Amino acid sequence: MKDQASELKILMQEYNGKNNRSAPGHKTRIIAITSGKGGVGKTNISVNMAIAYAHAGKKVLLIDGDLGMANVNVLLNIVPQYNLLHVVTQQKKMVDIISDTEFGIKFIAGANGFSRIANLSDTELDYFAEEFSTINNFDIIIIDTGAGISNNVLQFVAAADEVFIVTTPEPTAITDAYGIIKIITTELSMEREMTLKLLVNRVHSADEGKRISDRIINIAGQFLNYKIDYLGFIYDDPVVTMSVIRQKPFMEVAPQSKPAMCIKHIVGRIEKTDLVNTEGVTGFLRKFLGKK
Repeated sequence: MKDQASELKILMQEYNGKNNRSAPGHKTRIIAITSGKGGVGKTNISVNMAIAYAHAGKKVLLIDGDLGMANVNVLLNIVPQYNLLHVVTQQKKMVDIISDTEFGIKFIAGANGFSRIANLSDTELDYFAEEFSTINNFDIIIIDTGAGISNNVLQFVAAADEVFIVTTPEPTAITDAYGIIKIITTELSMEREMTLKLLVNRVHSADEGKRISDRIINIAGQFLNYKIDYLGFIYDDPVVTMSVIRQKPFMEVAPQSKPAMCIKHIVGRIEKTDLVNTEGVTGFLRKFLGKK
């Protein structure tokens, strides 16, 4: 079998040399947002963070990377005609599945019931890689992964420039957050240093968020010898539930609410942090498919 990682790298170099629509020196920042368990608000954070970036003047693409139970489109109140499955099966090009939204961001839908991206054929991989390389003109790509530790989740996590891990103060969420950190740091970070950041959702005070993060960060440092950064917290607030029911992100319906202000603050902090050795879309693909 051919070396897919090596061939992909050559493919990307050739393709980007011919089709790079970005300004010289431009690199897309690729963020994977993940969690150890479902129900911690990961998808809601992904959606609202994407909108916050758009409000800051960035060109943003939000990808639903959950290939089993995709639901970002529900929060955006969109019924997409096409999704990632149509690209993988070579029915559509990547540009065909990018949806516009009323919130100033672009969106690519995941695929319900599709879980074999970790076992694609060489032909499917080559086509997917070539198509993915065409979305290199975004400033920010946010990937909302599925919850847990499936192969699909770990592939997205391994390839992203930065990984944001979402947890809540619940003991089960804290345990599962540490669990996914352990898997990432022991199984995925062997070849390169990965940037992991912790975000604590649904807190009642800043002190609670810091206390929860310190607990996880200290344990990771002690037992895994790995540095996890504290990204920030998001307040528990009824406006979040209201926005989900209305299918309107709280960044839009309640931009001055506590959760929205937290998201804005977090995005501001991220933008003050320079990425080291980011390779944009080309690097993402190399790392994503290099796990094969």
